[in-house]
Amino acid sequence: MAKQMKAATYSAFGGPEKVSINTVDIPETGEGEVLIRIKAAGVNPVDYAVREGYLKDHLPTAFPVIPGWDLAGEIVERGYSARRFAVGEEVYAYARRPVVQHGTFAEYIVIPESYISGRPLNVSWEEAAGIPLVGLTAYQSLFDAGKLQENQTVLILGASGGVGSLAIQLAKAKGANVIGVASEKNHSYMRNLGADYTVDYKNTHVGEAVQLLVPDGVDIIFDCASGETLQQSLQALKPSGKLVSILNHGTDLDPKIDFSYVFVEPNTRQLDHLRELTEAGQLRVPVTQTYTLDETAEAMKQIQSQHTTGKLVIVP
Repeated sequence: MAKQMKAATYSAFGGPEKVSINTVDIPETGEGEVLIRIKAAGVNPVDYAVREGYLKDHLPTAFPVIPGWDLAGEIVERGYSARRFAVGEEVYAYARRPVVQHGTFAEYIVIPESYISGRPLNVSWEEAAGIPLVGLTAYQSLFDAGKLQENQTVLILGASGGVGSLAIQLAKAKGANVIGVASEKNHSYMRNLGADYTVDYKNTHVGEAVQLLVPDGVDIIFDCASGETLQQSLQALKPSGKLVSILNHGTDLDPKIDFSYVFVEPNTRQLDHLRELTEAGQLRVPVTQTYTLDETAEAMKQIQSQHTTGKLVIVP
């Protein structure tokens, strides 16, 4: 008989009321896969976007779904040919599979060993679990798409959120200059993470404020906010500059703008680098609130409010 675990699940697209806590079978560990006991799972805005059905045309879904793509945990079993990590090793991962079904808001998960990396050991389980998705998103946006270099200037829109918080730190670790955009109450938070300048999007024209700071314009705009904030900021982009967004698909933009849309992919080499930066003290993930597995719907409601600073984490 299959072993069982507690997990948050939903069986139809919709609001947080669709999420319930159930006892489900732990999947069998297949070739090249490992079974991980989840110690902590990061909560991200994409979790509610997937649950609401906003991404159903892009991501195949098999119900019932266990939500969640971030994890830190301990390997408890290895399938055939999974030998990179030993049983008992502490790991972290961005666990999105090609089909949305088996996520991280559960006591256990089975994923390919190729998805996982040794976790940073100088931070808590909760902090480690908050790194993979936002860290890889910021990394792939700034460096793969944006080609950010030392001494360049990057304007980060929505810089106090999960991805923005990591983007500030990664850009500073690279030696770049950072302008963070968020509401005024988050300005000291952004400066503590390393932002050189901060701009309030509420009572300011973002583009004009940025041009006062850097009259020649910014090399990269990294958009984690979109909407009016993005439209205002475009006048501060150098003619040779690059716009990278995790929200905007570019349909409403001037085709002359050098633009990339980024949807994060698993990448263990980059997770290794994020671990090195974390252990060197150059990266930290401020965890603002933790939830039990029974409180999953509450955590997803909070992330959907779009007024979260730092990370929310579920501890099964």
